[in-house]
Amino acid sequence: MTRKILCLHGKGTSGAIFKSQTSSVRSLLKDLDVDFHFIDAPHPSTPAAGIDLFYPGPYYSFWEGEDAAHIAHTRAWLDKLIAESGPYDAVMGFSQGCAVGATSLLHHQAENPTSPPPFKSAIFICGGAPLTELERLGYSISLDAWERDFASRKALAEQADASAILSKGSARWSAGADSATRPSFDELTQEISGPYQIQVPTAHVYGAKDPRYFAGVQLAGLGEPSKRRVFDHGGGHEIPRTDVVSRTIADMVRWALDEGGKY
Repeated sequence: MTRKILCLHGKGTSGAIFKSQTSSVRSLLKDLDVDFHFIDAPHPSTPAAGIDLFYPGPYYSFWEGEDAAHIAHTRAWLDKLIAESGPYDAVMGFSQGCAVGATSLLHHQAENPTSPPPFKSAIFICGGAPLTELERLGYSISLDAWERDFASRKALAEQADASAILSKGSARWSAGADSATRPSFDELTQEISGPYQIQVPTAHVYGAKDPRYFAGVQLAGLGEPSKRRVFDHGGGHEIPRTDVVSRTIADMVRWALDEGGKY
């Protein structure tokens, strides 16, 4: 039986771009009967910082603002997509795509916990959850988390910019905090607490040099600990295509599909 994975790209990119970014991982999963469904987000967008150096448009975004109206519109759009093209065994997202998938799963847990979730499992790559939406769902978010979120978005825009890519290449990624002084996984996840956890199996991939590293760890903290796996690919806000990283992410996709199939 074919299993379906809904693939949600990052802001200012597209389904075609995400398909290219995951080609190395998917090449290691050809033995599985899996349909990777790459879609474009509903809103035309300017390109993500630096992405137009590598990929032509058009570019799309799932939302342009994190206010309640924008996110509610995207949730309704996603529900319609799932109803028309699903069901999906898993969701796989990158950056903003992770926020979309996580928001859907958290709202389900808050509103319909006894009904089947929109996805049986999730793979989140360089992601994070929108703090504004978590707050609306009743989460408590520390001042440190808010400050880190603001600073990391600014740093990402600067480090992913075309000029940084052209002048520094992969050396442009610098998450800032030294590993010796960086808050631990537990410390970071404790900065956000709330009434719900994602109950489906979740695989979390983030990079130690990603300015948004903190967001990726905190998203992992929203998953049920007994049903999650985490992997630090060591790089920036990207999907490295080295053999070791590709094989590890592919193994996490296999695990997520297998674990999700148990529920």
